[in-house]
Amino acid sequence: MSDNNVFEAQLRERTGKGASREYRRNSMVPAVIYGDKKDPISIVLPYKELSMAMHAGGFMNTIAVIKVDGQEQRVLPKDYQLEPVRDFIEHVDFLRVSKNTVVTVEIPVNFENEEDCPGLKKGGVLNVVRFAVEVNCPADSIPESFSVDLLPFDLGDSINISSVKLPEGVEPTITDRDFTIATIASPAGLKSEDEDEGAPEAPETEVIGEKKEEGEG
Repeated sequence: MSDNNVFEAQLRERTGKGASREYRRNSMVPAVIYGDKKDPISIVLPYKELSMAMHAGGFMNTIAVIKVDGQEQRVLPKDYQLEPVRDFIEHVDFLRVSKNTVVTVEIPVNFENEEDCPGLKKGGVLNVVRFAVEVNCPADSIPESFSVDLLPFDLGDSINISSVKLPEGVEPTITDRDFTIATIASPAGLKSEDEDEGAPEAPETEVIGEKKEEGEG
């Protein structure tokens, strides 16, 4: 898991669309903190610091510390809204977490040893089905990413979730099947050649032309 993001926040004195627009004009982002069997609180965060954290990567999988009203709140970002035209951050929802909190997050998948993968060396193509895997895990043990070693895989192989070594306490939300993350697909040219080799040969046909009369030419 990435290092914590730390934000200095203020309690929102007013709520509603008009108040939210005024906060945004002053470079502040309205937000709410909820969960952990406590009342939700409405806050505003500095736009610059929040934007930097979001663009640094891993924002939705990183525990944040929000300092507000003399207290520190440990939270996990759960949702955010962007202004549809300019992509400005309009609102963020944070979930309070404790050491016993189990959260549902999407963890990105990285692929290693592509250059040495037998299937890819033969001209195969890595077809990624899932760029991220949704899991349940302790809030204090969120993985940064999952790594898949491509060394064992050849043309036509499927890479399933069972091929990924998951940390203790981390479980996929899909439990009823060994779902596919990626495949090593044959390139179109190679597939076409294989199909041609297996196809029966077409019978030879004799072309019979009209017999010419003597003197014609």
